[in-house]
Amino acid sequence: MPQPRRFSPARSCFIEDVPHWDLETDVLVVGFGAAGACAAIEARQAGVRVRVLEVASAGGGSAAWSGGEVYVGGSGGTSVQRAHGFEDSTEDLAAYLMMAGGPGADGERVQAYAHGAEAHFRWLQDQGVPFKGSYLPGKWIEPTTDDTLLWSGSEQAWPFRDKARPAPRGHTAQFVGWGGGKVLMEKLCARAAELGAEVHTDSRALTLIVDHTHAVAGVVARMDGAEKFIRAHKGVILCAGGFILNKAMLARFTPGALACNKEVSGGNDDGSGIRMGMAVGGAAIHMDQFFATVPFFPPASLVKGIFINGRGERFINEDAYHGRVAHYVLRQPEGKAWLLVDNEIFGRPVIKPDVTVAAVGETWEEVEQELGLPAGSLVHTVKTFNEEAAAGRDPLFHKAADWLRPLTQAPFAAISYCSAELEAHAFTLGGLATRPGGEVLDGDGQPIPGLFVAGDSTFFGRMAGRTAAA
Repeated sequence: MPQPRRFSPARSCFIEDVPHWDLETDVLVVGFGAAGACAAIEARQAGVRVRVLEVASAGGGSAAWSGGEVYVGGSGGTSVQRAHGFEDSTEDLAAYLMMAGGPGADGERVQAYAHGAEAHFRWLQDQGVPFKGSYLPGKWIEPTTDDTLLWSGSEQAWPFRDKARPAPRGHTAQFVGWGGGKVLMEKLCARAAELGAEVHTDSRALTLIVDHTHAVAGVVARMDGAEKFIRAHKGVILCAGGFILNKAMLARFTPGALACNKEVSGGNDDGSGIRMGMAVGGAAIHMDQFFATVPFFPPASLVKGIFINGRGERFINEDAYHGRVAHYVLRQPEGKAWLLVDNEIFGRPVIKPDVTVAAVGETWEEVEQELGLPAGSLVHTVKTFNEEAAAGRDPLFHKAADWLRPLTQAPFAAISYCSAELEAHAFTLGGLATRPGGEVLDGDGQPIPGLFVAGDSTFFGRMAGRTAAA
């Protein structure tokens, strides 16, 4: 008796093995998070039939657990930026994004985003996403108020401020408290359904279906406890998230992320979408890249402290984006890093109030000895920093003057960010190579017919939905 076939994301299904089509559509979206919802909206607004498969019991994905922030600007500034006196050129936005993206930044995608970001903000408003329009000064991971505009990256920090004129670009959906992403996703998911996208929850995409030309023709999915074959006449858009929950993929592609013990995920980032794309020839890129953060603020006063490593040396300007600071912390020799603070700025991070205070002393010599650092190393670092900070300078790391002050008010403390006590949050950034329109590329840089990807971006979700519909 023949055994039933077991479908896997790592192996595609040939169209000749499809016994019948259970469902048909023009565009099939896999994943109903931020990118998937926007892809579905754009495809429906283009007039084509859309189905969405969502493995969870409701839409939202990881974005529903986020702060609900979108990073937009350029074109002179959004309405909110301009209302609060901030001008933001497309050139400055693009320059900042290229720097923030590092050596692997995709210039074509960056230019597309920089030129379209301001209009994208208006589009989100048109879909019903609420933005209060107020400005929240200071340094925040995400606002606990319902304010809109904030400084959310390294815009004011060195070296970024030297290459791109700073402007606040974080625009947060209106919500009081942590987690404005639930408002963002409620509005986007409701809008997609309102426009006529057929949403199937508790439905898992198992593998892609390819025809004799190697074009993607649909998906095999598990729905209502049974395997279903779904035909997609115009294309499949993969919006299934990253792979932070897949330990085997992390060990293979992103071992650095294994040092982080808190996954940032809505619960389904298992890499299945990436694996499905790879199975039909999609090229995987930047699979070693991941976002990470360690809870060292708020309170913002802690940014005025200085990070040191096991040699008693500084290694980063602490006013940079928290994700950038985290990666520098994670790279320190022997996993040793501490944040030095004095009594005036001491506080316990809101996100981790039980953080380990590794040493306390009435002098910096006592702190140095308690940490077991080389004699004179920490003392020399603090003395040099204090002398320069008193003059409003930081010649080594160029921390902005607003965050500079000598650490002179005893008692002194070292807050531990050593690997043994570290609580780091992470998600993966790698995925399938695409054009700005979402077309998935193979190893030769050629598009795979019928296959599109949007990652976790609302903007590129729209682009993929529009391209697939066309």
